[in-house]
Amino acid sequence: AAPAQVRNTMPEAVPASGPTPAPAVSDARLWSSGTALRSWWPALVRVLWAAGPAVRGAWPPAVLFVAVGAVALAHAGGFDGARPLLLAVAPVVPVAGVALSYGAHADPLHEIAAATPSGGLRLVLTRTTAVLTVSLPLLTLAGLLLPASGAPGAAAWLLPGLALTLASLALASYVGCRAATAVTGGGWLCAVVVPALTAPGSGLTSRLAERLSLYLDGAPAQGGWAAATALCAALLAARRPAYGRLEQR
Repeated sequence: AAPAQVRNTMPEAVPASGPTPAPAVSDARLWSSGTALRSWWPALVRVLWAAGPAVRGAWPPAVLFVAVGAVALAHAGGFDGARPLLLAVAPVVPVAGVALSYGAHADPLHEIAAATPSGGLRLVLTRTTAVLTVSLPLLTLAGLLLPASGAPGAAAWLLPGLALTLASLALASYVGCRAATAVTGGGWLCAVVVPALTAPGSGLTSRLAERLSLYLDGAPAQGGWAAATALCAALLAARRPAYGRLEQR
């Protein structure tokens, strides 16, 4: 008879207790994440470059200086008229940023940038958006931190600032960027400051606050600025072909 098979009576190996090692990250996963990072970084560089010289240069510190200076003037210097002064200057700040962000005077590579498929109106709007993104929150926040002193609300300048910016862009298609921003920004300052200087009564800041209330406060004034914004946007769209030759003559 065949000999009986001997069973293996050795106990099975029991895994040692302890923390379970983390699964290794596959090479494919590491490669895909690295590829995503490499494809994302050039896009970010292109966006920052397209934002314009004003946003990359000294203009953001200048806007910050205006905002912080107004708050310091009100709280550290005890000057109650800081908000009227800020509201008088704020609509001109994005206009100045547009003037500093587009054109051969601001960008050594302007001719090359304007000749690319993303040049023209698209590049102008990209840089204008970057300017507004920097200036609108900073100046509005600064206005909220200032005493009212009879002036309109801290956000009352937003529609006028947007309307003046779009008016500058629309006018730039006829006379160039620097001349257009000088006309719109200078026109706003003359309309606000000159009547305040020549009006009878004591207190320049109180007269300035009255003039700003006339221009900025209430539904009729804001409705007028909204209509001006829409009109300038329509003119900007109609003048789109002219931006291919902007600042090249």
